[in-house]
Amino acid sequence: MKRDMPRPAYESVAVSSRIRLARNFKDYPFPALLKRDPHAVEQATEIVGLIAAELSTMDEFTLYDVGSLTDERAAYLVERYLISRDLVRNSAISAALIAPDESISVMINEEDHIREQYFMKGFDLQKAYERISGIDDVISESIPFAYDKTFGYLTACPTNLGTGMRASVMLFLPAVSRRGVLKDIVSLLTRQGLVVRGAYGEGSGADGELFQISNEVTLGRTEADILAEVENSVKIVVEIELRERDRMAAEEGIDLQDRVMRAYGVVTNCRKIDAREYMRRMADVKLGIALGFFRPAADGRNYKQMAAIDDLIVAMRPANINRLNGSPLSAEEQDVFRARYTVERMRELKLAP
Repeated sequence: MKRDMPRPAYESVAVSSRIRLARNFKDYPFPALLKRDPHAVEQATEIVGLIAAELSTMDEFTLYDVGSLTDERAAYLVERYLISRDLVRNSAISAALIAPDESISVMINEEDHIREQYFMKGFDLQKAYERISGIDDVISESIPFAYDKTFGYLTACPTNLGTGMRASVMLFLPAVSRRGVLKDIVSLLTRQGLVVRGAYGEGSGADGELFQISNEVTLGRTEADILAEVENSVKIVVEIELRERDRMAAEEGIDLQDRVMRAYGVVTNCRKIDAREYMRRMADVKLGIALGFFRPAADGRNYKQMAAIDDLIVAMRPANINRLNGSPLSAEEQDVFRARYTVERMRELKLAP
Protein backbone atom coordinates (compact mmCIF):
# COMPACT_ATOMS: atom_id res chain seq x y z
CA MET A 1 0.00 0.00 0.00
CA LYS A 2 1.15 3.52 -0.74
CA ARG A 3 2.32 5.70 2.11
CA ASP A 4 -0.21 7.93 3.81
CA MET A 5 0.12 11.60 2.91
CA PRO A 6 -0.74 14.66 4.97
CA ARG A 7 -4.40 15.56 4.50
CA PRO A 8 -3.72 18.94 2.84
CA ALA A 9 -1.85 17.08 0.08
CA TYR A 10 -4.96 15.03 -0.62
CA GLU A 11 -7.23 18.05 -0.48
CA SER A 12 -5.27 19.92 -3.14
CA VAL A 13 -5.99 17.05 -5.56
CA ALA A 14 -9.10 15.18 -4.32
CA VAL A 15 -12.13 17.40 -4.82
CA SER A 16 -14.92 15.06 -3.75
CA SER A 17 -15.92 11.47 -3.06
CA ARG A 18 -19.09 9.68 -4.10
CA ILE A 19 -20.63 6.28 -3.46
CA ARG A 20 -23.47 5.17 -5.71
CA LEU A 21 -25.60 2.06 -5.20
CA ALA A 22 -27.77 0.60 -7.98
CA ARG A 23 -30.83 -1.35 -6.89
CA ASN A 24 -34.03 -2.80 -8.33
CA PHE A 25 -37.17 -4.14 -6.68
CA LYS A 26 -38.05 -7.75 -7.29
CA ASP A 27 -41.80 -7.18 -7.64
CA TYR A 28 -41.64 -4.55 -10.41
CA PRO A 29 -40.39 -4.62 -14.02
CA PHE A 30 -37.05 -2.86 -14.50
CA PRO A 31 -37.36 0.70 -15.88
CA ALA A 32 -36.61 -0.28 -19.50
CA LEU A 33 -39.60 -2.67 -19.41
CA LEU A 34 -41.63 -0.45 -17.13
CA LYS A 35 -41.67 2.32 -19.74
CA ARG A 36 -43.45 -0.02 -22.17
CA ASP A 37 -45.97 -1.28 -19.61
CA PRO A 38 -49.54 0.01 -20.10
CA HIS A 39 -49.63 0.74 -16.36
CA ALA A 40 -46.18 2.38 -16.28
CA VAL A 41 -47.27 5.63 -14.67
CA GLU A 42 -49.24 3.89 -11.94
CA GLN A 43 -46.38 1.52 -11.09
CA ALA A 44 -43.79 4.30 -11.23
CA THR A 45 -45.92 6.42 -8.89
CA GLU A 46 -46.18 3.49 -6.51
CA ILE A 47 -42.39 2.97 -6.51
CA VAL A 48 -41.78 6.67 -5.84
CA GLY A 49 -44.33 6.66 -3.02
CA LEU A 50 -42.76 3.64 -1.32
CA ILE A 51 -39.25 5.12 -1.40
CA ALA A 52 -40.40 8.57 -0.31
CA ALA A 53 -42.26 7.08 2.65
CA GLU A 54 -39.17 5.21 3.85
CA LEU A 55 -36.80 8.16 3.48
CA SER A 56 -39.20 10.52 5.25
CA THR A 57 -38.23 8.75 8.47
CA MET A 58 -34.62 9.88 8.04
CA ASP A 59 -34.71 13.47 6.77
CA GLU A 60 -36.86 16.04 5.00
CA PHE A 61 -36.01 15.00 1.46
CA THR A 62 -37.34 17.11 -1.39
CA LEU A 63 -39.22 15.08 -3.98
CA TYR A 64 -38.77 16.13 -7.61
CA ASP A 65 -41.14 14.75 -10.24
CA VAL A 66 -38.79 14.92 -13.21
CA GLY A 67 -41.64 15.06 -15.70
CA SER A 68 -42.88 18.24 -14.04
CA LEU A 69 -39.52 19.99 -13.99
CA THR A 70 -38.82 22.85 -16.35
CA ASP A 71 -35.85 22.36 -18.65
CA GLU A 72 -34.03 25.05 -16.67
CA ARG A 73 -34.64 23.37 -13.30
CA ALA A 74 -33.59 19.97 -14.67
CA ALA A 75 -30.38 21.47 -16.09
CA TYR A 76 -29.67 23.07 -12.70
CA LEU A 77 -29.89 19.70 -10.94
CA VAL A 78 -27.73 18.03 -13.59
CA GLU A 79 -25.08 20.72 -13.23
CA ARG A 80 -24.98 20.07 -9.50
CA TYR A 81 -24.54 16.30 -10.14
CA LEU A 82 -27.81 15.58 -8.29
CA ILE A 83 -29.57 13.93 -11.22
CA SER A 84 -28.36 12.48 -14.49
CA ARG A 85 -29.24 13.22 -18.08
CA ASP A 86 -30.58 9.65 -18.34
CA LEU A 87 -33.01 10.39 -15.51
CA VAL A 88 -34.25 13.42 -17.44
CA ARG A 89 -34.68 11.30 -20.57
CA ASN A 90 -36.89 8.95 -18.51
CA SER A 91 -39.02 11.87 -17.32
CA ALA A 92 -42.32 10.06 -17.91
CA ILE A 93 -41.64 7.70 -15.00
CA SER A 94 -38.67 9.18 -13.09
CA ALA A 95 -38.23 11.19 -9.90
CA ALA A 96 -35.54 12.16 -7.43
CA LEU A 97 -35.35 12.60 -3.67
CA ILE A 98 -32.66 15.05 -2.57
CA ALA A 99 -31.48 15.82 0.96
CA PRO A 100 -31.58 19.45 2.20
CA ASP A 101 -27.77 19.78 2.10
CA GLU A 102 -27.59 17.99 -1.30
CA SER A 103 -25.27 15.34 0.13
CA ILE A 104 -27.74 12.57 -0.75
CA SER A 105 -29.57 12.06 -4.01
CA VAL A 106 -31.82 9.08 -4.73
CA MET A 107 -32.71 8.86 -8.42
CA ILE A 108 -35.79 6.77 -9.13
CA ASN A 109 -36.43 4.92 -12.40
CA GLU A 110 -33.31 5.95 -14.27
CA GLU A 111 -31.57 2.81 -15.61
CA ASP A 112 -32.45 0.99 -12.40
CA HIS A 113 -35.30 1.52 -9.98
CA ILE A 114 -33.04 3.44 -7.65
CA ARG A 115 -29.58 4.97 -7.81
CA GLU A 116 -28.63 6.02 -4.27
CA GLN A 117 -25.78 8.54 -4.13
CA TYR A 118 -23.85 10.14 -1.29
CA PHE A 119 -21.51 13.06 -2.05
CA MET A 120 -18.90 14.64 0.19
CA LYS A 121 -16.00 17.01 -0.25
CA GLY A 122 -12.48 15.67 -0.07
CA PHE A 123 -11.27 12.08 -0.02
CA ASP A 124 -13.12 9.74 2.34
CA LEU A 125 -14.81 6.88 0.54
CA GLN A 126 -15.29 4.87 3.73
CA LYS A 127 -17.33 7.64 5.35
CA ALA A 128 -19.36 8.10 2.17
CA TYR A 129 -20.05 4.35 2.06
CA GLU A 130 -21.20 4.26 5.67
CA ARG A 131 -23.62 7.13 5.06
CA ILE A 132 -25.26 5.70 1.95
CA SER A 133 -25.42 2.21 3.48
CA GLY A 134 -27.78 3.61 6.09
CA ILE A 135 -30.11 4.83 3.34
CA ASP A 136 -29.89 1.47 1.58
CA ASP A 137 -30.72 -0.42 4.78
CA VAL A 138 -33.80 1.68 5.45
CA ILE A 139 -35.19 1.11 1.95
CA SER A 140 -34.39 -2.63 1.90
CA GLU A 141 -36.15 -3.27 5.20
CA SER A 142 -39.54 -2.56 3.65
CA ILE A 143 -39.09 -3.05 -0.10
CA PRO A 144 -37.47 -6.34 -1.24
CA PHE A 145 -34.59 -5.87 -3.67
CA ALA A 146 -34.01 -8.05 -6.74
CA TYR A 147 -31.17 -10.26 -5.52
CA ASP A 148 -29.59 -13.54 -6.60
CA LYS A 149 -27.29 -15.69 -4.46
CA THR A 150 -24.87 -16.10 -7.36
CA PHE A 151 -25.02 -12.73 -9.09
CA GLY A 152 -25.82 -10.47 -6.15
CA TYR A 153 -27.98 -7.40 -6.76
CA LEU A 154 -29.64 -7.64 -10.17
CA THR A 155 -29.21 -4.54 -12.30
CA ALA A 156 -30.04 -3.34 -15.80
CA CYS A 157 -26.37 -3.15 -16.81
CA PRO A 158 -24.24 -6.29 -16.30
CA THR A 159 -21.29 -4.21 -15.03
CA ASN A 160 -23.36 -3.29 -11.97
CA LEU A 161 -24.20 -6.88 -11.00
CA GLY A 162 -22.87 -7.96 -7.61
CA THR A 163 -22.59 -5.20 -5.06
CA GLY A 164 -24.13 -2.66 -7.43
CA MET A 165 -21.67 -0.16 -5.98
CA ARG A 166 -19.70 2.50 -7.81
CA ALA A 167 -17.05 4.27 -5.71
CA SER A 168 -15.62 7.38 -7.34
CA VAL A 169 -13.32 10.25 -6.48
CA MET A 170 -13.17 13.53 -8.38
CA LEU A 171 -9.57 14.66 -8.83
CA PHE A 172 -8.05 17.96 -9.94
CA LEU A 173 -5.22 16.88 -12.24
CA PRO A 174 -3.77 19.90 -14.08
CA ALA A 175 -0.16 18.71 -14.01
CA VAL A 176 -0.64 15.17 -15.34
CA SER A 177 -3.14 16.52 -17.87
CA ARG A 178 -0.85 19.25 -19.22
CA ARG A 179 2.34 17.21 -19.12
CA GLY A 180 1.03 14.25 -21.10
CA VAL A 181 1.05 11.79 -18.20
CA LEU A 182 -2.71 11.24 -18.13
CA LYS A 183 -2.66 8.65 -20.91
CA ASP A 184 -0.29 6.46 -18.89
CA ILE A 185 -2.47 6.81 -15.79
CA VAL A 186 -5.60 5.83 -17.73
CA SER A 187 -3.79 2.78 -19.12
CA LEU A 188 -2.59 1.77 -15.63
CA LEU A 189 -6.02 2.13 -14.03
CA THR A 190 -7.76 0.31 -16.88
CA ARG A 191 -5.54 -2.71 -16.28
CA GLN A 192 -6.62 -2.61 -12.63
CA GLY A 193 -10.31 -2.65 -13.53
CA LEU A 194 -10.86 1.05 -12.93
CA VAL A 195 -12.07 3.78 -15.26
CA VAL A 196 -11.28 7.47 -15.72
CA ARG A 197 -14.04 9.80 -16.90
CA GLY A 198 -14.66 13.52 -17.19
CA ALA A 199 -16.46 15.52 -14.52
CA TYR A 200 -19.93 14.57 -15.80
CA GLY A 201 -19.28 10.87 -16.26
CA GLU A 202 -19.06 8.72 -19.36
CA GLY A 203 -18.55 10.67 -22.56
CA SER A 204 -18.04 14.02 -20.85
CA GLY A 205 -15.03 16.24 -21.21
CA ALA A 206 -12.57 17.12 -18.46
CA ASP A 207 -13.95 20.53 -17.54
CA GLY A 208 -11.52 22.43 -15.32
CA GLU A 209 -9.10 19.49 -15.54
CA LEU A 210 -11.38 17.46 -13.27
CA PHE A 211 -11.44 13.67 -13.65
CA GLN A 212 -13.40 10.90 -11.94
CA ILE A 213 -11.69 7.65 -10.97
CA SER A 214 -14.04 4.78 -10.19
CA ASN A 215 -14.43 1.02 -10.27
CA GLU A 216 -15.96 -0.43 -13.42
CA VAL A 217 -17.02 -3.91 -12.30
CA THR A 218 -18.82 -4.89 -9.11
CA LEU A 219 -19.44 -8.62 -9.64
CA GLY A 220 -17.14 -10.93 -7.68
CA ARG A 221 -15.89 -8.12 -5.42
CA THR A 222 -17.05 -7.13 -1.98
CA GLU A 223 -17.73 -3.56 -1.00
CA ALA A 224 -14.50 -3.61 1.03
CA ASP A 225 -12.54 -4.83 -2.02
CA ILE A 226 -13.91 -2.02 -4.19
CA LEU A 227 -13.23 0.66 -1.59
CA ALA A 228 -9.65 -0.56 -1.13
CA GLU A 229 -8.99 -0.76 -4.89
CA VAL A 230 -10.23 2.75 -5.57
CA GLU A 231 -8.59 4.26 -2.48
CA ASN A 232 -5.19 2.77 -3.27
CA SER A 233 -5.38 3.85 -6.90
CA VAL A 234 -6.36 7.38 -5.92
CA LYS A 235 -3.36 7.57 -3.59
CA ILE A 236 -1.07 6.57 -6.45
CA VAL A 237 -2.58 9.18 -8.78
CA VAL A 238 -2.34 11.86 -6.09
CA GLU A 239 1.36 11.13 -5.67
CA ILE A 240 1.92 11.30 -9.43
CA GLU A 241 0.03 14.61 -9.68
CA LEU A 242 1.99 16.15 -6.79
CA ARG A 243 5.28 15.01 -8.32
CA GLU A 244 4.35 16.45 -11.71
CA ARG A 245 3.30 19.74 -10.11
CA ASP A 246 6.74 20.04 -8.53
CA ARG A 247 8.39 19.30 -11.87
CA MET A 248 6.15 21.77 -13.66
CA ALA A 249 7.00 24.52 -11.15
CA ALA A 250 10.73 23.78 -11.40
CA GLU A 251 10.84 23.59 -15.20
CA GLU A 252 8.45 26.40 -16.11
CA GLY A 253 9.37 28.76 -13.28
CA ILE A 254 8.42 32.36 -13.94
CA ASP A 255 6.36 31.41 -17.01
CA LEU A 256 4.04 29.29 -14.87
CA GLN A 257 3.79 32.01 -12.23
CA ASP A 258 2.97 34.52 -14.96
CA ARG A 259 0.23 32.29 -16.35
CA VAL A 260 -1.31 31.87 -12.88
CA MET A 261 -1.18 35.58 -12.08
CA ARG A 262 -2.62 36.53 -15.45
CA ALA A 263 -5.52 34.15 -14.76
CA TYR A 264 -5.95 35.69 -11.31
CA GLY A 265 -5.94 39.16 -12.87
CA VAL A 266 -8.64 38.15 -15.36
CA VAL A 267 -11.06 36.55 -12.86
CA THR A 268 -10.69 39.41 -10.38
CA ASN A 269 -11.10 42.22 -12.90
CA CYS A 270 -13.00 40.96 -15.93
CA ARG A 271 -16.33 42.37 -17.04
CA LYS A 272 -17.33 39.46 -19.27
CA ILE A 273 -16.07 35.87 -19.51
CA ASP A 274 -17.44 32.79 -21.26
CA ALA A 275 -17.63 29.35 -19.65
CA ARG A 276 -14.68 27.82 -21.51
CA GLU A 277 -12.24 30.58 -20.67
CA TYR A 278 -13.62 30.71 -17.14
CA MET A 279 -12.84 27.03 -16.50
CA ARG A 280 -9.33 27.45 -17.86
CA ARG A 281 -8.57 30.55 -15.82
CA MET A 282 -10.00 29.13 -12.59
CA ALA A 283 -7.99 25.93 -13.03
CA ASP A 284 -4.85 28.08 -13.27
CA VAL A 285 -5.78 29.96 -10.09
CA LYS A 286 -6.42 26.70 -8.24
CA LEU A 287 -3.05 25.37 -9.38
CA GLY A 288 -1.40 28.57 -8.16
CA ILE A 289 -2.96 28.12 -4.73
CA ALA A 290 -1.76 24.52 -4.60
CA LEU A 291 1.79 25.55 -5.56
CA GLY A 292 1.95 28.33 -2.97
CA PHE A 293 1.96 31.26 -5.39
CA PHE A 294 -0.47 33.08 -3.10
CA ARG A 295 0.00 34.03 0.53
CA PRO A 296 -1.09 31.30 2.96
CA ALA A 297 -4.57 31.60 4.44
CA ALA A 298 -4.73 32.88 8.00
CA ASP A 299 -5.44 29.37 9.30
CA GLY A 300 -2.95 27.76 6.91
CA ARG A 301 -5.68 25.80 5.15
CA ASN A 302 -5.27 26.86 1.57
CA TYR A 303 -7.15 23.79 0.37
CA LYS A 304 -10.30 25.45 1.73
CA GLN A 305 -9.71 28.26 -0.75
CA MET A 306 -9.53 25.66 -3.52
CA ALA A 307 -12.80 24.11 -2.28
CA ALA A 308 -14.43 27.54 -2.36
CA ILE A 309 -13.36 27.95 -5.97
CA ASP A 310 -14.79 24.52 -6.79
CA ASP A 311 -18.15 25.65 -5.39
CA LEU A 312 -17.91 28.87 -7.38
CA ILE A 313 -17.20 26.98 -10.61
CA VAL A 314 -20.37 24.90 -10.17
CA ALA A 315 -22.38 28.04 -9.33
CA MET A 316 -21.23 29.68 -12.56
CA ARG A 317 -22.60 27.01 -14.89
CA PRO A 318 -25.44 28.29 -17.12
CA ALA A 319 -28.50 26.91 -15.31
CA ASN A 320 -27.02 27.79 -11.91
CA ILE A 321 -26.42 31.36 -13.11
CA ASN A 322 -30.05 31.63 -14.24
CA ARG A 323 -31.22 30.41 -10.85
CA LEU A 324 -29.02 32.93 -9.02
CA ASN A 325 -30.30 35.67 -11.31
CA GLY A 326 -33.92 34.67 -10.77
CA SER A 327 -34.72 34.48 -14.48
CA PRO A 328 -33.13 33.13 -17.68
CA LEU A 329 -30.31 35.11 -19.27
CA SER A 330 -28.93 35.03 -22.78
CA ALA A 331 -25.47 33.51 -23.29
CA GLU A 332 -23.88 36.97 -23.43
CA GLU A 333 -25.76 38.11 -20.33
CA GLN A 334 -24.54 34.99 -18.52
CA ASP A 335 -20.95 35.89 -19.43
CA VAL A 336 -21.45 39.32 -17.86
CA PHE A 337 -23.13 37.85 -14.76
CA ARG A 338 -20.35 35.26 -14.41
CA ALA A 339 -17.70 37.96 -14.45
CA ARG A 340 -19.45 40.26 -11.99
CA TYR A 341 -20.34 37.49 -9.54
CA THR A 342 -16.85 35.97 -9.64
CA VAL A 343 -15.13 39.32 -9.03
CA GLU A 344 -17.28 39.77 -5.92
CA ARG A 345 -16.68 36.24 -4.60
CA MET A 346 -12.94 36.36 -5.29
CA ARG A 347 -12.74 39.59 -3.33
CA GLU A 348 -14.36 37.80 -0.36
CA LEU A 349 -11.85 34.95 -0.71
CA LYS A 350 -9.01 37.40 -0.04
CA LEU A 351 -6.37 35.66 -2.13
CA ALA A 352 -3.17 37.69 -2.12
CA PRO A 353 -0.25 37.14 -4.57
